[in-house]
Amino acid sequence: MTTPAGPATPSAPPGPDRPHRVVVLALDGLLPFELGIPQRIFGRARDAGRRPLYEVVTCSVRPPGPVDTDADFAILVGNGPEALATADTVVVPASYELGPVHEQGVLTGELAAALAHVRPGTRLVAICTGGYVLAAAGYLDGRPATTHWASAEHFQRLFPKVRVDPDVLFVDDGDVLTSAGVAAGIDLCVHIVRRDHGTAVANDVARRTVVPPHRDGGQAQYIERPVPDPRHSSTANARSWALGRLKEPIRLRDMAAQESMSVRTFTRRFREEAGVSPGQWLTGQRVERARHLLESTALSVDQVARDAGFGTAQSMRQHLQAALGVTPTAYRRTFRPDASPACGD
Repeated sequence: MTTPAGPATPSAPPGPDRPHRVVVLALDGLLPFELGIPQRIFGRARDAGRRPLYEVVTCSVRPPGPVDTDADFAILVGNGPEALATADTVVVPASYELGPVHEQGVLTGELAAALAHVRPGTRLVAICTGGYVLAAAGYLDGRPATTHWASAEHFQRLFPKVRVDPDVLFVDDGDVLTSAGVAAGIDLCVHIVRRDHGTAVANDVARRTVVPPHRDGGQAQYIERPVPDPRHSSTANARSWALGRLKEPIRLRDMAAQESMSVRTFTRRFREEAGVSPGQWLTGQRVERARHLLESTALSVDQVARDAGFGTAQSMRQHLQAALGVTPTAYRRTFRPDASPACGD
């Protein structure tokens, strides 16, 4: 049972004395696993002094009481819809009992009344088919969004004003974010922690949760490819070797040599295991390295570019613009507002 959220009044801005409040809306027919994702990810985020960065509260569309799940048990929710008025972020996990929301694209009176508590400016997040709720409420009109690949075609027919991308893990459209199912919900929540507090905090959460620290939202959510034959060597040693020397030029044939494979065989095996080419993987690792250095050091942009393996600030700028949509200096100022303009940007 969750702790009551208190009076449904606008709360003070998040800061040292009040963590960012995440309110999770538990709907009948919910998937227990996905309901637990926000608590698992946001609930583990800590600042340098190990103080919680988020407070996670669960509420129902009805007064406190039981909420049915898609399993053989119900959960007892201790907060009614008034808790939504206290949220900085609202998360809507998937449900298998959305009724007219899923069938006709319209909210029930009960759900509409609950969502009326959400304050303007509140960040909205949907996991999997929770996006149906945001779409039926009109929050996704004219905006990009995603959902589970198996529901994407139906979702698009039901909500033609939404720009549905069925091929990605999640979509970050600023104050409204949507994800595909299950594991992609974890990816999205880790992404939000990274966006709010930087790579170091997100990586700490991922490590404690034993999940990958970063899967890019643009990665395909469903890829048909053969499972690598366990009798053959993996490419893990090559990846480990490359990570230890990111600042150096790394040639494909040198990576292949770590596994005693031909370049052709190594490239095929690498793609089977990692889902991307060696070059794409290497660029992604260098972008992550650059992000970490921009967030946590005062190194110049030129030095960050060299240490991350991009060679030049111009090359790094192009890759960060492609991956993040911002320049290195703009990215740094998100996490280090007092940072002075750096050379090379």
